[in-house]
Amino acid sequence: MSSLPVTDPVPAHVAPGPIGSRIDDWWARVLRTPTRLRIWYWGAPIGVTLLAAVLRLWDLGSPHSLVFDETFYVKDSWSLLHLGYEGSWPDKADQQFNAGNTDIFTSSPSFVAHPPLGKWLIALGMATTGAGNSFGWRVSTAVVGILAVLVVFLIARALFSSTVIAAIAGFLMAIDGHAIVMSRVALLDNSVMFFGLLAFGCILLDRRWHATRLAAAVSAARSAGRDPAWGPVLWWRPWLIAAGILCGLCAGVKWSGFYFLAFFAVYTVVVDAVARRRAGLAFYLSGAALKQGPATFVLMVPIALVVYISTWTGWIVTDGGYYRHWAEATHLQWGGALSWVPLWLQNLWHYQTEMYNYSINLHVPHPYQSNPLTWLFMIRPTSMYYVGTTQGQGGCDVSSCSAAITSLGNPLIWWAGAAAVFYLIYRLARYREWQIGLILTGLAAGYLPWLLYINRTIFQFYSIAFEPYLILGLAAAIAVVLGRRTDPTPRRRRGIAWVAVFLGVSALLTAYFWPIWTGEQIPFWFWQMHMWLPSWV
Repeated sequence: MSSLPVTDPVPAHVAPGPIGSRIDDWWARVLRTPTRLRIWYWGAPIGVTLLAAVLRLWDLGSPHSLVFDETFYVKDSWSLLHLGYEGSWPDKADQQFNAGNTDIFTSSPSFVAHPPLGKWLIALGMATTGAGNSFGWRVSTAVVGILAVLVVFLIARALFSSTVIAAIAGFLMAIDGHAIVMSRVALLDNSVMFFGLLAFGCILLDRRWHATRLAAAVSAARSAGRDPAWGPVLWWRPWLIAAGILCGLCAGVKWSGFYFLAFFAVYTVVVDAVARRRAGLAFYLSGAALKQGPATFVLMVPIALVVYISTWTGWIVTDGGYYRHWAEATHLQWGGALSWVPLWLQNLWHYQTEMYNYSINLHVPHPYQSNPLTWLFMIRPTSMYYVGTTQGQGGCDVSSCSAAITSLGNPLIWWAGAAAVFYLIYRLARYREWQIGLILTGLAAGYLPWLLYINRTIFQFYSIAFEPYLILGLAAAIAVVLGRRTDPTPRRRRGIAWVAVFLGVSALLTAYFWPIWTGEQIPFWFWQMHMWLPSWV
């Protein structure tokens, strides 16, 4: 079976996967000494994380203006911090908020379409700086984006047993424009991406944990003369429990987090079946589906639901939230077999149904809504901020200027990533590499559910939820280009050259597109030069 290559030596305590080889002679010759290898092993993640920090924190408070959906989430976060629930704001509150008059919310509740956890995270930043500081509006989202780069690096190293491939993955995530923009605006989707990514990492760790302990349990049963045909049910799976917790937190930001829970749970059952077959169990499919499958459900789903409900604690322990006393006010308390359910839970359930009805029926046209079928190809990125000025206005010293924030990814990274996805689908079908299957599962969890809502008002920036897996898939394709240590030297040199050119051009494109990711004022003609497709305008 063919395998993906790994291009650098790793410390002995890092277990290599079946993809690629463990030691790269070329890279070892470049670094030469164990000390340099050790510095590279620890320095690479620090380097890509610092790069991500610079690109996400630099001039983060600019523009000092609520952009796009910050008008909802920043103001909701501020009232949430003071009331425990989202309060109401007067008409045209944005101008006053931008000017520093931030305490104009009322205790009258506001209906919201998303759970509160993401807004609590935004509120943490505002609690440290005050609501008058636009850096504070966005710093929590920026920190989440920075940490996501580090997590992508660590997951890539665990998947490919290669610090080189991990560094490439982290570097690409750090410099991509879509990831940068979504880390520099106070929206919820970056947090959805982060909690989903952490859950993905836990599923990766559980895969090894479960396979090792299943094999040990089967071996012990055979040594004791017992028939392990169905195999044991393993209940102590800490990484699976952690994944359930993180999926609950993910759903506490946006309900799309439940899709990660569903996809990861199904993936786990499939992986369990494979592990049982490798352990030599006769009924590995039925054992996984009928024995370990229900255990997986119990370990992941109830705890995810409990965690999700806990994210509503502020609403539960206060009295003023929207629908907080709906059952009492309408005299529609549940009766019969459900009469024991606490009123706060009845009210919360009603709130959830109203949120669902609102979300599923959202068909208000928006100039930047996009069809999810086009997301991989960046056909309609979201313009989150645009201010046009003429000479003499706001420091514009040419005939006309533009300042824009557009959630446009680095074109080379995204288009190469889209091509890599189709290649990896082919590769999975041909070679059945588990790393590829896991990456595509993460991608599917963040992407495929949106195909059910093509007629809804949805946006390209939602794709941040699956961008880490797009990057990991691209890194896997790059590993193939780099080749194995056993490949002929000319083949390796060509692969290294092609990858170096790709990374260099990607970095240049990041520098080129930087102004339209960060709201910098540039000449209008220069802004036009960045609009490569008519649909980007």
